Amino acid sequence: MNVLITNTLIIPMTREGYALRGDIGIDSGKIVFVGPGDPAFVPDKIIDGSGHLTMPALVNAHTHLAMILMRNYKDNLPTLQAWLSEIYPIEDTLTADDIYRACRLAVAELIQSGTTTFCDMYFHPAATIDAVIEGGIRANLGLTLFGDGESSRARIKEREAVMKEAQGHPSGRITISIAPHAIYTCTTETYQIANQWARENNAMLHTHLSETREEVDNCLKAHGKTPLIYLSEIGAIEGIKSIFAHGVHLSDEEVALLSTLDASLVHNPSSNLKLNCGIAPIASYKERGVRVALGTDGASSNNNLNMVEELHIASLLGRLGGNLSAYEAVSMATIDGARALGLDDRIGTIEVGKEADLIMVNLNKSHLTPLNDPFSALAYSAQASDVDTVLCQGKILMEGRVLTGYDINELIEDTKRCWSGVLSR
Repeated sequence: MNVLITNTLIIPMTREGYALRGDIGIDSGKIVFVGPGDPAFVPDKIIDGSGHLTMPALVNAHTHLAMILMRNYKDNLPTLQAWLSEIYPIEDTLTADDIYRACRLAVAELIQSGTTTFCDMYFHPAATIDAVIEGGIRANLGLTLFGDGESSRARIKEREAVMKEAQGHPSGRITISIAPHAIYTCTTETYQIANQWARENNAMLHTHLSETREEVDNCLKAHGKTPLIYLSEIGAIEGIKSIFAHGVHLSDEEVALLSTLDASLVHNPSSNLKLNCGIAPIASYKERGVRVALGTDGASSNNNLNMVEELHIASLLGRLGGNLSAYEAVSMATIDGARALGLDDRIGTIEVGKEADLIMVNLNKSHLTPLNDPFSALAYSAQASDVDTVLCQGKILMEGRVLTGYDINELIEDTKRCWSGVLSR
């Protein structure tokens, strides 16, 4: 379907401070013009963009989608490790059906807050794949590893076929990664196996890194070096693209190394604050050349998948001892996230030839008036409920705050039933 968005304030995210008013033409899922309208373009649908800001859809660069099941569950524990000790037992009971049902609601939640792309690390990836294909959004899905080499080889043997099949889906909306969970749950051999698999399958490596001070201290005790230096010296990140979630406690040596790698750090401020992990000094990291994207983490440690809220918190924290600009913050949630996932040639900016992953933000709100600076409005004022319309590959997934592919009430009730079943086991 050809779509024409008319008379809208466009935030292309192609350079700092740049905005324009005009039209956007979408043909066969791709952007064919931006700015002045094309009289020869014949749309199947026209969307009136007056009173709206149109921008690239948001990218959630680190999450565990199905963990919405543990939303508001076992909160207020003192540390990450204390929280994980409560979460791991319940995760051990989850089935592929539980994960599929949870992911359906999670996909809807992503769409409702303007996100069309996410990077996931979790169990039963086939279930998440089904939810993503059904929901019409885009994902990088991790083949998650825990434990030693034997365990990791078994997981790869069990799951790689379905992952590779998903990567070849005709929509092109699924990419894959190898995802060793963390240095405190995976052995050296597991990380080396992950690196080899990533090389052989042209995939990136996705892992947690330096989320807590305890993790860093234990790595120093066990290996005599900090986590990123350890991963580098064992060959875990050599010759591949990597994405590191958190990076709250990086040494100067690690920051210098990270700036030289084909890698991005994913800032997850809500989760880090709630689990008492600390605050990653992202403004300082960026000044030193580290690429930074934005993620929510799972909805059990956040407790939502709301990237607009995450953008707001990251913007404020980036001013604490730093000088993160509103544009830089919005960039972290759009083009920098796309770049982290190797998708920046397809999404993340509004440019001719790119796929039409777009959101329209309703500006006719008291908290957005007067607008003055649209980037400041997005970073400091906007709410998820301001996202009015969402497109992925030119397909309308939400219009006028109404999801086009889901009955949200049915998803909510089904997820309630699913969680009741989990708790009864």
